[in-house]
Amino acid sequence: MSRIAYVNGQYRDLRDATVHIEDRGYQFSDGVYEVCEVRGGRIVDLPKHVARLQRSLGELRIDMPMSPQVLKIVIHETVRRNRVTYGIIYLQITRGVAHRDHAFPVNPVKPSIVITAKNLSYAKNQATAARGIGVITVPENRWPRVDIKSVALLPNVLAKQQAREQGAYEAWFVDHDGFVTEGASSNAWIITKEGAVVTRSAESGILAGVTRKVLLDVIASLQMKFEERPFTPQEAYGAAEAFVTASSQIVMPVVTIDGKSIGTGVPGPLALKLREQFHGFSAFS
Repeated sequence: MSRIAYVNGQYRDLRDATVHIEDRGYQFSDGVYEVCEVRGGRIVDLPKHVARLQRSLGELRIDMPMSPQVLKIVIHETVRRNRVTYGIIYLQITRGVAHRDHAFPVNPVKPSIVITAKNLSYAKNQATAARGIGVITVPENRWPRVDIKSVALLPNVLAKQQAREQGAYEAWFVDHDGFVTEGASSNAWIITKEGAVVTRSAESGILAGVTRKVLLDVIASLQMKFEERPFTPQEAYGAAEAFVTASSQIVMPVVTIDGKSIGTGVPGPLALKLREQFHGFSAFS
């Protein structure tokens, strides 16, 4: 079955789904995106993703192309048409089509919206979690407004490619003060030998991850010690466990950082427990 995309009011075969060559997302990365997990044919934590989408659009002064209620209907229909049971939804909204000029269009244009959905392999994801992943560290070189989920992801792309070339799965950015900020497509966490779960504050330097937010509820429910603070790669090397969080990965154990084994060198019990408990705290729609 061919995949179906929603593009500016129409459901199109993915092979025929196109946007205008002067769309500002294509020419300026002038847009934002969201990725949602689909599980059992239902969308995980959709209200939180829509709220973050609205915030990102507001920061860039881009209007919502439709109401949140209509957007949710379109997202569900895209999932249905693609028969996605386990996978992801990708949603992108740009400022729209206008003659090329760095400044905003003088005459308002209608924002462009694209939504796609695809199945992923649950078995493969579980197998990856059972093995754990490797992470490398790279210098932070992104613009400061990483709190906006912008489609301007070139530094992330280069970091991911560097990780792949070094046999790793993810890259963690390290800021000028020597602290880990976040991953190229995930939030970064460690668990200290004293059992404290540590991640950087979402106040600055990272994206406020939806998975991150839900996981905080899991941690509180399990009465685990939690520390919201920066940590260095050196502290991470000596941690008992490490993991990353993202919508497509949930809680993914990290077993090596810069080639150094973390803890026992296998996925840690606390990270696996957080992964197991996660969906009990998620909202399904």
